[in-house]
Amino acid sequence: MTVSATQPPSVAPALLLSMPQLDDPNFRRSVVLLCQHTADGAWGLVLNRPTGAAAAQAVRLDPPVVADNGLELWTGGPVEPERGCLLLGEDPHDIEAVQICHGIYISGSATLLRQLLEHDRPERTRLLMGYAGWGPGQLDAELRESAWLIMQVELDLVFDVPPADMWETAIRRLGAEPGMLQMSPGVH
Repeated sequence: MTVSATQPPSVAPALLLSMPQLDDPNFRRSVVLLCQHTADGAWGLVLNRPTGAAAAQAVRLDPPVVADNGLELWTGGPVEPERGCLLLGEDPHDIEAVQICHGIYISGSATLLRQLLEHDRPERTRLLMGYAGWGPGQLDAELRESAWLIMQVELDLVFDVPPADMWETAIRRLGAEPGMLQMSPGVH
């Protein structure tokens, strides 16, 4: 008899909501947009960590940015914090971007970054530095250990809910009381 190991199905795209008992300060009360989940690993973007810094002041483009339209810099995760990613609520059309799901696109285009910093930008736009990454099987193990809750991507949570309220709002939309959550074996 042959036993074959099967890869659990991908849960991406999805929102991952950290369980209250998750001790890692990078993910405490975090909402992560899970962009990719394969046998080789997974990656996503933490959505509720604004830095309070102006993106125009933080980025280094040549020639330098000449305007500041108020785009804020966000922390997308602890991996490669020097790497930026644009999160967009609409297709930038003639500029390279990847659609994660309906209404969510990501791009690493410096041309698009300059346009978004120097001109009127769409309301649903974020510049995130870094990302959340998991090695092969790591996220699957964390899901089995109930470190994360999984929910469908809801555009208003991603772009419109204030970051300080995002985690609790998402937990409550799942029908759970945040103070009652406990880690236990099994996927939520």
